[in-house]
Amino acid sequence: MISEIFSDPNLVVVNKPSGISLLADRSGDTDLWTRLKSRYGKLYMLHRLDKGTSGVLAIARNQAIQRTLTAAFAQRQVDKHYLAVVAGQLFPGQTYTIDLPLCRGRKSRYRVAGLRDNIALHGTTYAVLPDREGLQSITRMRVMDCHETACVVALKPLTGRTHQLRVHLSWIGAPILGDSLYGPKDNAYSATRLMLHCHKLILPGYAAFVAPPPPEFSAWA
Repeated sequence: MISEIFSDPNLVVVNKPSGISLLADRSGDTDLWTRLKSRYGKLYMLHRLDKGTSGVLAIARNQAIQRTLTAAFAQRQVDKHYLAVVAGQLFPGQTYTIDLPLCRGRKSRYRVAGLRDNIALHGTTYAVLPDREGLQSITRMRVMDCHETACVVALKPLTGRTHQLRVHLSWIGAPILGDSLYGPKDNAYSATRLMLHCHKLILPGYAAFVAPPPPEFSAWA
């Protein structure tokens, strides 16, 4: 079931479920794009969410609005806000900046452009020195609450690199629960899904679009 958040002649916004790919993948399962086109007709992509990520997804309904909003994404005029449950212990109420450049790794993965052992916390900013040549990637993170083995964090990516949030959190030692690609294989960190949710998206010219946290997050509230 795809829950519609907003729709007008230019734009449709839905609450993407976890576990469904935006585009066709090797699983052979019906992808979200096919389902959306059957419901809304011709659509134009603006941004993506990973298969395991749930939450606010905006899609253009004509090429004019696609050009306008694609430029807004490229110029960092779109505010994206995520919630995640991460392994480990952080400091509740603390806000951090993760300033770690990314580059392509092996087998379609991404990595920090530097050595893991060279990542250090300078005040409230994670950085790696010296870094290799990579793409500037910056995430703001606020620790909302912590439990015995995990913390709930609010995330705001200031750049839009592929897998940015998942790589950043993994490399600072706080991998997202349920992340089979970047997280540890230890069952202590297992979850029924990737615990990453796009909670709010603010597009220029529109109001903020919000998708409440799904039921899987209630245990960590």
